Amino acid sequence: MDPDQIAAARERWAKRYEAASKRDADFTTLSGMEVDPVYGPPEGDADPRMERIGWPGQYPYTRGLYPTGYRGRAWTIRQFSGFGNAEQTNERYKMLLAAGGGGLSVAFDMPTLMGRDSDEPLAAGEVGHCGVAIDSAADMDVLFGGIDLGKTTTSMTISGPAVPIFCMYLAAAERQGVDLSTLDGTLQTDIHKEYIAQKEWLFPPEPHLRLIGDLMEYCEANIPRYKPLSVSGYHIREAGSTAAQELAFTLADGFSYVELGLSRGLEVDRFAPGLSFFFDAHLDFFEEVAKFRAARRIWAKWLRDVYGAETERAQWLRFHTQTAGVSLTAQQPYNNVVRTAVEALAAVLGGTNSLHTNALDETLALPTDQSAEIALRTQSVLRDETGVTNVADPLGGSWYVEALTDRIEAAAEDLFVQILALGGEAGEGDDPAEVTRRALADPGRHEIGPVTSGILRGIEDGWFNAEIHEAAFAYQRQLESGAKHIVGVTELTDTVTPELEILRISDQIEREQRDELERRRSGRDRAAVDAALARMVEVARGGGNLIEPMLEAARAEATLGEICGALRGEWGEYRETAGI
Repeated sequence: MDPDQIAAARERWAKRYEAASKRDADFTTLSGMEVDPVYGPPEGDADPRMERIGWPGQYPYTRGLYPTGYRGRAWTIRQFSGFGNAEQTNERYKMLLAAGGGGLSVAFDMPTLMGRDSDEPLAAGEVGHCGVAIDSAADMDVLFGGIDLGKTTTSMTISGPAVPIFCMYLAAAERQGVDLSTLDGTLQTDIHKEYIAQKEWLFPPEPHLRLIGDLMEYCEANIPRYKPLSVSGYHIREAGSTAAQELAFTLADGFSYVELGLSRGLEVDRFAPGLSFFFDAHLDFFEEVAKFRAARRIWAKWLRDVYGAETERAQWLRFHTQTAGVSLTAQQPYNNVVRTAVEALAAVLGGTNSLHTNALDETLALPTDQSAEIALRTQSVLRDETGVTNVADPLGGSWYVEALTDRIEAAAEDLFVQILALGGEAGEGDDPAEVTRRALADPGRHEIGPVTSGILRGIEDGWFNAEIHEAAFAYQRQLESGAKHIVGVTELTDTVTPELEILRISDQIEREQRDELERRRSGRDRAAVDAALARMVEVARGGGNLIEPMLEAARAEATLGEICGALRGEWGEYRETAGI
């Protein structure tokens, strides 16, 4: 861009910055030095990079979504928590909120994540161990007891049974007297990443996509502030992918859900703002910052130029970040405090909208109250003591960061071509955005969308698994050769650190949960449950929206296992293609 263009863009930014509200905070350095809210090229200089970098709050949003950066609003501190039963987790939530948390993020146990009740044989030994056990809407009542759901943003990290869990959440909110239209939060729901990485699916892909489409329609019409989809790269990265793979596979999943919304006749400018993202913040500090900046730029370009989004909000990529669980070590666990702080700083300098910081003992067990507090305070120190909220995109313009942002973007675009090729749409050297736009312009070519077609083929053929396995194997070989290091594991292994006291979940929790579930079953109206489940299956066989009949089942205290079991009986279960 020439100097006049840069000056004009800066003037547009300045007007929006002045008109925006700012936090009542001191935005000077520790020594009291005044700093500008954003920095760019010296006045009068030309910089060809500025068209791609821009200013905060301006397309392509490389430098952030808002002209004020964190001066307007700091990121939301959202700690991921859940263990044991709903009563225990409720106590932890109240502690986190009292300690400065800005929202809740629910972790569910493995039976819940797999759509099974706590008393099923496959649940034995797993109840309450990796998250909270939720069997029915009554558990949701306890989980959020004393917490006003009308005033608390709630994120729920669950995908396979996300929709019935959401219906139980709605039932609990109704019982609190909350107007459902005012609810705010995020449901993960992202089923593609389950097939790609985490493996917690229930049905074949097509029925899951139908449920997601029903949820998108329902939320747009009835709960406009709630985000029905959090597209997750976190689990893809934790499975062993590279940063570029995490970015590409996650954004491709997001494009697929945009295609799903369009196939339902929804307007992209109305439903796209309800999509959010969930990324991993790993240890390579600058690579992670570049990844987040590239993510916003790619998403804005595709939403505007491919899918026709005209409004800013529809072009915005909003994302939550969690520090990398896979980077934590059981050896010398206090090193994990340092790792988490570095990863959190990368997320903040990359412009995250909300953040979860892992606890130092999470490789060994669920966090203790003390380790959870340290993780929470890590964010508070970053926000309140380091000055990172003073300037928007403070690394913007760095030769290294900008070059790395461009390289990660280019690597992601190459992977988009490969995904489209799986669906028979693209070849080497093609512009993936243009290929997708042309395919969408010819509605007879794809009922489900060109990116969706490639993703489904990649899942069925095991392509995504193979790509991630190769990346994980390459990293492992670097560790074994000494090219990469993990302090306390591959080097500097001597330590004076004593064994940690960890949180242990008593087997008594499982016995109590099973007994409570039996009591609830015996005390409910069985005929009402059976009628609600039958109505839900009837709608599943037809083409209607499943949310209302599923909500009726939740209100009647149908259990998660009963709801998911009825749908398994109708749709079947998914079996992954065996790898070679």
